[in-house]
Amino acid sequence: MTKLNIETNMADPDAFYQKLIDAHSGLTDEQSHFMNAKLVLLLANHIGDADVLLEALALARAD
Repeated sequence: MTKLNIETNMADPDAFYQKLIDAHSGLTDEQSHFMNAKLVLLLANHIGDADVLLEALALARAD
């Protein structure tokens, strides 16, 4: 049973994407990778459901 919502779930995904890109502005590659890792862990903690997170990992790895 799929628990991960992969449908668009934001009012303005393009605006969020731009904010995400902007957040990396001026960072070195190492700092950018570290920020991405921190963001993933913060959001994973917020989600908290291991099944959803494992589904997301599998989907991200497959593509």
